[in-house]
Amino acid sequence: MKIVLYSGGQLRSNHKLHQAVVELARQKHGNKELSMTYIPFCSENSGVFYHRAKRRFRANGVKKFFCLNVDNSPSKSEIKKAFQSDIVYLAGGNTFYYLKHLRESGVLAEIKKFAQKGGVLAGLSAGGLIMSPTIALADDEGLGPDDNDVGMKNFKSLGLFKFEFSPHFDGEPDEIKAHLSYSKKTRYPIYAVEDGSGVVINGNDILIYGDATIFHRGTQMILR
Repeated sequence: MKIVLYSGGQLRSNHKLHQAVVELARQKHGNKELSMTYIPFCSENSGVFYHRAKRRFRANGVKKFFCLNVDNSPSKSEIKKAFQSDIVYLAGGNTFYYLKHLRESGVLAEIKKFAQKGGVLAGLSAGGLIMSPTIALADDEGLGPDDNDVGMKNFKSLGLFKFEFSPHFDGEPDEIKAHLSYSKKTRYPIYAVEDGSGVVINGNDILIYGDATIFHRGTQMILR
């Protein structure tokens, strides 16, 4: 699989992650004009963030863009068009709302097929968390959970890799303590990533861009 996980932040170091997304697509498609589908977590105000994404990725060589709003009853033809792109980008937002509408629209299953066929998948914050085996991390009280206003109880997600992704990690003592505590509740390692940093998966290779900490069963390891 070819996956890029962004923690977030409007930091210059994210430019390296943008380049990584495009480089992964070039490995498969060579010099063809690249296309991207942008999937916001909700349709409200999505145009602003879609415009920003287009600006960033145009600067890195992507030529064609499409926006798929999953909470606005997308048609079968819109979904089909979305996954004809070379790159699919899952934006940040409320993890529970996002996962609910990805499931109900049928788009979640299409994302998994796209990734398994070698399409390049990028995810920012909640968009990356949804690629994990579970989004339970977003419900943990110690980790500053998202509001679960949709009443979600089934936290199973895409499971495209065998670790949990924790964005916006700042390395403060309370946050380290909360991650250590949560790591005793889950069987998966947790990749806690600072803003401006990210994780790139290319087949069996996992590369850390910037700073990250792995928490697993009550232990931690800092990666730089």
